[in-house]
Amino acid sequence: MRRNTEDKTLYRNYVRKWKFLIHEYELVKRKRHPKFRFVSDFYRFHQTHRQTFLKYYHRFQQRGTEEALVPQKRGPKWKSRQISGYIERQILQHRQKGINRYEICQLLAPTLQHRTPSPSTVYRVSRRQGLNRLTPPLKQEKRRIVKQKAGELGHLDCHHLSKDLIATDPTRYYLVCVIDACTRLAWAEVVTDVKSLTVMFSALKSFNLLHQRYQLQFAEVLTDNGSEFAAPTRPATHPFERMLRELGIKHRYTRPYRPQTNGKVERFWRTVNEDLIEGTTFASLAEFQDELEQYLLYYNEMRPHQALGGQTPKQINASCQRITEHIQG
Repeated sequence: MRRNTEDKTLYRNYVRKWKFLIHEYELVKRKRHPKFRFVSDFYRFHQTHRQTFLKYYHRFQQRGTEEALVPQKRGPKWKSRQISGYIERQILQHRQKGINRYEICQLLAPTLQHRTPSPSTVYRVSRRQGLNRLTPPLKQEKRRIVKQKAGELGHLDCHHLSKDLIATDPTRYYLVCVIDACTRLAWAEVVTDVKSLTVMFSALKSFNLLHQRYQLQFAEVLTDNGSEFAAPTRPATHPFERMLRELGIKHRYTRPYRPQTNGKVERFWRTVNEDLIEGTTFASLAEFQDELEQYLLYYNEMRPHQALGGQTPKQINASCQRITEHIQG
């Protein structure tokens, strides 16, 4: 009885067919074929599709073996596409905290580098474990952003100032503010625009000043999804995102159209408007900057806060530092 499993007829037919077609194709490309002038005539005569032929042709050019001319196994190479158990556990740990797939990719990128899963992969893993939709406990965990230590979380935002703020200057100015979630220590810089590079330098200046004056160093920063702050898909090329990466600060994003998530800095804008800006016109930009600096020092070191139990941000910061030193000591 004939054993069909060892029959190489189909193999030889495929090899003979594609070697002949490749030879004909190369003659056409060198303008030496006696019958075909154009490659389209060659495809039409042999009733072969251009994409199919070029697939075999390029495969044969790269490998140089007859096996390249035989149909290959179709479908995805599952072994190369399957993520490891370690990565899947990391994804699930972050997802159980209510973090979305884009933030998970950003969190895993520094340690996994070229093995970082795509957002669609994170979604498939979450869906497989039933975590693609946030349950009420997960939503509560996502919204819980109250921090208990100085520097754990900084709120950062931009604020538009009125054009008639400075009597002799109709230029539109803006404020860029950083405020600590725990101590309410804050600092703001006046800028002429809210482009990403300008915001980056003003935020860096505020970080440095808060660190020098109050020994405050941020671990995380929360911003909205504006183009001056956010570029989740290309953080390495965005000035603000790149600055946070270089400083080792984790970037968190508010929910779109949900300014309440960044409520501490929004409340700061209201306080500044009521105490310093409303009903006041300044003679020059230098005067406004000087008044703003004096007010920020008053806000941080002398003004009692209701949310802090009647203490000043500087007093709360000192208490946090004493607790940290006691724990470390």
